[in-house]
Amino acid sequence: MAFEGLADKLGEAFKKLKSKGKLTEGDVKEAMREVRLALLEADVNYKIAKDFTNKVTERAIGQ
Repeated sequence: MAFEGLADKLGEAFKKLKSKGKLTEGDVKEAMREVRLALLEADVNYKIAKDFTNKVTERAIGQ
């Protein structure tokens, strides 16, 4: 059940990003905030969720 909710929330976050066209740093950070919250709601360890979203943010902004 937790994974269904996680998939839905991740899908929503990425759908918002896809609709933007060109992404700003703020767009990426907001999306990663939503992803981090979705991971935490799915009982993913806080440190793992934070590390994951930080790495994705760094790579996305650096491109």
